[in-house]
Amino acid sequence: MRKLAAGNWKMNGTRASLSEVEAINAALDDTDPTVVICPPASLLIPACEIGGKISIGAQDCHMASCGAHTGDISASQIADTGATYVIVGHSERRTDHSETNDVIKAKAQAAQKAGLIAIVCIGETLAEREAGETLAVLGQQMSGSIPDGATSQNTVIAYEPVWAIGTGLVPTLDQIDEAHRFMRDELLTTLGADAQNVSLLYGGSVKGSNADDIFSVSDVDGALVGGASISAHDFVPIIKALSRA
Repeated sequence: MRKLAAGNWKMNGTRASLSEVEAINAALDDTDPTVVICPPASLLIPACEIGGKISIGAQDCHMASCGAHTGDISASQIADTGATYVIVGHSERRTDHSETNDVIKAKAQAAQKAGLIAIVCIGETLAEREAGETLAVLGQQMSGSIPDGATSQNTVIAYEPVWAIGTGLVPTLDQIDEAHRFMRDELLTTLGADAQNVSLLYGGSVKGSNADDIFSVSDVDGALVGGASISAHDFVPIIKALSRA
């Protein structure tokens, strides 16, 4: 199992922002975990050209390899930039673009076919949490979104409670622990022993100030970080906390 700190820049950043990637890269040493930055598609090629210790990923891909899909980008096109990861199923895609589990599974399959590592996102809304449906929702999303060909080499799972993304709200450590244990158990039923090697990330208002506590939780192998990943000043302390875990 690899420790992984992934940054999702969302619709933020221009070429000037690549100085932050350079600064993050300069702060890394051989004891640090795998670090992935997922900038906007417009920055994939120049971000990859920076090189160094940071891997680059995209924020989404289309399920088709090519075709009449204006504005979309295929997994093979992402791979062609030099990127090695892609996020699929983020709650903002599920909500803003009405993406279903079936769509997300097809995207993850396309990522696998292109040789990319898919970061598959799952998570419950506040209403689902308050109704006691969290584990049922996570189970449905995992079974519906993770393709049959998933392995620890081509798949990462990120648990992002929707109500904690960008809100400053963070689940209790017991709630994070419950979700991550459930995810590992679900993977054990489908992947067998290889499930122990799948990186499970937590995402949702992760900061340098709470990262040590979050990474102390069993089966939390890293983080998928939003706003804090855009700044080296904010992201590097999270990476270093994961190194200590």
